Amino acid sequence: MISPRSFVCPHRTKGLRAVASGHSGRLREIRDTRRVLVAVQELEGIRTLALQRAPVNALDLELAEAIAAALEAARDAASCRAVVLTGMPGVFSAGIDTRRVPGYDAPTRARMLRTVNRSIATLYGLPKPVVAAISGHALGGGLVLAIACDVRLAARGEFRLGLTEVEAGIPFPAGPLAVVQAELSPESLRRLVLATPTLRPDAPALAGVVDRVVEPVALRDEALAEARRLAAFPAYPRVKAQLRGATCERLRRIAEDDHDPLLAGWIQR
Repeated sequence: MISPRSFVCPHRTKGLRAVASGHSGRLREIRDTRRVLVAVQELEGIRTLALQRAPVNALDLELAEAIAAALEAARDAASCRAVVLTGMPGVFSAGIDTRRVPGYDAPTRARMLRTVNRSIATLYGLPKPVVAAISGHALGGGLVLAIACDVRLAARGEFRLGLTEVEAGIPFPAGPLAVVQAELSPESLRRLVLATPTLRPDAPALAGVVDRVVEPVALRDEALAEARRLAAFPAYPRVKAQLRGATCERLRRIAEDDHDPLLAGWIQR
């Protein structure tokens, strides 16, 4: 039996807590309280990236940077033949953290925008198969992450999926906007973005977003099997590049040349 290789994403929340004992001030305990924001595991060349910023994987700067770092590491790793992107049981990602991000100062908001655009460019153009295992609720930028994957599987259940930017008051960064425009039909964009519904994974209106709905207990295995199947095709990276070349070039310009009008002002309190 082959054991999975586990990795620790280099981006963690910082913090070591030391507890001193008695008047001597001797160190009794050192506890590492850093949280891993993206858990990384590799099995037979299939690398799983699991978002785990409790309670709902809301996207703040730290999580966005952790996602960007994990994607870039997967892209560059020769051992990684395909990627599965998932969340925690019951939640994939609730999108932008509307409590933290609006409170960022202007330089931090700009850094967040640049990180989002860089990570979505890396994800959409990854020269390997990428399967989304949507493990629960996926809203706003969380659903955009799934849409940027090659294949999207979703857990069956009373979960809500939606592009809720209008309702949340969060305009699309240029990178995510380019991806949803490339992946969704004009009719789906109108219905899902402007009407801003939140729907069950098996809703007919999500037929162009979710490729297959599976039982929650089978989601990870189904995603891994699909990733293995696609990784077996030698021509996959080249054909993917042909299919997405124009959008990937647009994403590259956005990420590298700061072609995002929201850098002049995004969301704030």
